[in-house]
Amino acid sequence: MFHIVLVEPEIPPNTGNIARLCAATGSKLHLIEPLGFSLDEKQLKRAGMDYWQLVDWQTWRDWPTFTASVTVSGARMFLLTTKTARPYTAVRFHDGDYLVFGRETKGLSASLLAADADRCLTIPMANPAARSLNLATSVGIVLYEAIRQINS
Repeated sequence: MFHIVLVEPEIPPNTGNIARLCAATGSKLHLIEPLGFSLDEKQLKRAGMDYWQLVDWQTWRDWPTFTASVTVSGARMFLLTTKTARPYTAVRFHDGDYLVFGRETKGLSASLLAADADRCLTIPMANPAARSLNLATSVGIVLYEAIRQINS
């Protein structure tokens, strides 16, 4: 099982789509507050359809509280960002890894990236004018590569 971590997500349909992706793959979804929406918003539920009951998910008060729980488990954590050159395909993923994604408008904070620079990964894009991909698309790309690797 993989862990998908959304740090301060802002757009309900993205989070709903990612929840559906987690339901389909058996991945656990972690939502790090503050959230840019209410968890009972109509858009969030609509985007996740009736999958929310199938999702193993948890909210966390903040990043330090979340990371304290991960440190105890000894799991590996990878941070996805446009601010590194190391592609996600350069890593051999393991079952139980955490894939961390930042908020839609700003990504992960510079301080967070600097603290774990050796665990930063990116999704390469051929067009330098394209700043980033949609959050749900990014999660899908990396998660399915991780699943492909452990099933190979």
